[in-house]
Amino acid sequence: MRITKRTNIAVRLLMYCAAHADRLVTKSEIAARCNISENHLAQVINQLAQLGYLHTQRGRNGGMSLGKPAAEIGIGDVFRDVEGTVPMVECFADADNTCPLVSACRLRLALSEAAQAFYQSLDGITLEALICDNDALFALFQPPGAASCARYVN
Repeated sequence: MRITKRTNIAVRLLMYCAAHADRLVTKSEIAARCNISENHLAQVINQLAQLGYLHTQRGRNGGMSLGKPAAEIGIGDVFRDVEGTVPMVECFADADNTCPLVSACRLRLALSEAAQAFYQSLDGITLEALICDNDALFALFQPPGAASCARYVN
């Protein structure tokens, strides 16, 4: 199974916001520290804000923060919400399915069950679990030359 670029960006963005929960973070700093284009990032920020995962504040002192506590953000939910209805394989798509085997294919059922198992394995993981006591992650989120890493704040 391959995760879309949008979901990858969403998780990096949420991890960054959770690691800096004591302040608003900006799109440009996330783009720089997480190696994401600002254009792609803007689209994901908008989606995550609409879904309630982020709170955004416009203006000179604007930025973003988590829309709810990291302990309440399930990674399985994030993946489902961001991935949406993107079909894993062609036969899962209603409109663009040209596979002539769909009515007799047993692989389709197996793939559907595998996808469900994948999401279920993520259901037990929270955003907090990804960042809590993860000193290596905090170090990566610091600008070059920073003296100390930020600490997770509930």
